[in-house]
Amino acid sequence: MSIRMIMIYRMSGNEGMDKPRVAILGARGMLGSDVAEIFRQQEFNISAYDLPEFDITNVEHLSNALEHIDVVINCAAYTNVEKAEQETERAFKINADAVKYLGQIAKDYGIWVLHISTDFVFDGKSEKPYTEKDNPNPINAYGKSKLKGEQLLLETKCPLCILRVEWTYGLNGDNFVKKIIKRAETDEKIKVVDDQIGSPTATSEAAKVILKLVSKQPVGIFHFAAAGYTTRHDCARFILKKMNLPISIEPCRTDDFETLADRPLNSCFNCSKIQRLLNLNIKPWQEPLELFLKQL
Repeated sequence: MSIRMIMIYRMSGNEGMDKPRVAILGARGMLGSDVAEIFRQQEFNISAYDLPEFDITNVEHLSNALEHIDVVINCAAYTNVEKAEQETERAFKINADAVKYLGQIAKDYGIWVLHISTDFVFDGKSEKPYTEKDNPNPINAYGKSKLKGEQLLLETKCPLCILRVEWTYGLNGDNFVKKIIKRAETDEKIKVVDDQIGSPTATSEAAKVILKLVSKQPVGIFHFAAAGYTTRHDCARFILKKMNLPISIEPCRTDDFETLADRPLNSCFNCSKIQRLLNLNIKPWQEPLELFLKQL
């Protein structure tokens, strides 16, 4: 079965000749679409892939996609936290097994891999922000599948960077911000948990960091999130205020909701490692979120 590229941008003449050739997997997703856009704006030679034409679990697809490439950015993932409890085998196939094959092929081809992971590799029981040195301990199937993907990728010993992100939102795909707005348009009152804390992080900001990482191609694990921390409840209040949606919002506890998957209560990241590497000035979470709401 042949692969059809869903998005491809080729440079002409000598433009971009000093830039690596980049393959972006999961390019129609929330993060992947922003990554593809910023690389295209910076005139990189990119090839972008996603379903239905490209299946990351298909080894032939992976091998073909990585031919004649210098860098691969893997944004492809199974991300439905609730369904992962019922579709665990599928979640592991996409988030773990496919990532192992990706690493093996990348090692054979001499390609640097940038793999996207998540705060859900942690149990959320820490009383301080998580660093890259903290031991992961996922508490749901999605988190376990993502951690397994990290481990299998590291075992391939290909040149790689794992970037963990958290509480992401963007124009493409479903996310917490859009869900709050949608509920506010139909409900007179909503309840939002106030015991989950983290940093709402725009995929557009994460894409900028990924661009910087590709220029340096470091090896290791890094955390990135917007600056500052907030609860889900206070984030929802911020959203409703900025969108002029005067509905009643009540705080509640995570245990008040019956869900298939457990959620980590603390998703806070310590981002000092990536700040030092890239000399980053990370924006407070409110700034990108307010801009995003204006775009909506």
